[in-house]
Amino acid sequence: MPSNIISRRFALTTAALLAALAIAGCGKQEAAAPAASASAPPPPAAARVLVVGTDAAYTPFESQNDKGDIVGFDIDVVKAVAQKAGIEVKFVNTPWEGIFNSLDQGDRDLLVSAITITDERRQTMDFSQPYFDAKQLIAVKSDSPVARFEDIKNLKVGVQNGTTGDEVVGKLLGKSSTAIKRFESTPLALKELEAGGVQAVVADNGVVVHYLANNTAGGFKTVSDASFPVEKYGIAVKKGNAELLARINQGLEAIRTDGTYAKIYASHFGAESK
Repeated sequence: MPSNIISRRFALTTAALLAALAIAGCGKQEAAAPAASASAPPPPAAARVLVVGTDAAYTPFESQNDKGDIVGFDIDVVKAVAQKAGIEVKFVNTPWEGIFNSLDQGDRDLLVSAITITDERRQTMDFSQPYFDAKQLIAVKSDSPVARFEDIKNLKVGVQNGTTGDEVVGKLLGKSSTAIKRFESTPLALKELEAGGVQAVVADNGVVVHYLANNTAGGFKTVSDASFPVEKYGIAVKKGNAELLARINQGLEAIRTDGTYAKIYASHFGAESK
């Protein structure tokens, strides 16, 4: 074979080899790209759907309807806030027992579930401006002699586990008292009151009043007590999430200013007291 042909073939082979190496080099760069993007910061709140944790067993604040949709006062408030704040949200039913852990671990972006703002909770999460004033209320049978909080001291009392009602009754009767019966939800505690398993239930006024209004056959009455302080409900976000907190507060201010909040309140509780 003539030497000039060998030289041309050698040159072509070398060129092909170099081209293949160049292509292989490009392939490695493309493969490395995902690793670089994986370290990029997460998108801002406005650019993704935020997961809202709520214990949907607390009518009228949050519950599930016949279709399985989560509805209620809290839900309507957060939807309106999200619209004003330019964020998108989805609600996920989250049991109360694990709701705060779900926020801390990042499984939920925010929580709305008739959550009372307390100094203890502020240590592990941040709260929006208050959006609802609540107070504890005692539910008893209509013929009960109970007229104040102290009167339940020698009774069997139902509470929802881990709530403010649980806390105040625990202080009165003793946290480990066997006279305290703890339930997964306030409606379950109230059903037990109707059945005679407990003699009183202590829970948030909004839930108690709503339940009694829709269960008139139960023969209940409510008792208020001056010792119960006013509680403030807030929307919780992960500690240090200042951007999301600012957006939520912006949305809350907007719905109060334009009358949206008053309409939502009236649809669940009647006209808002001034």
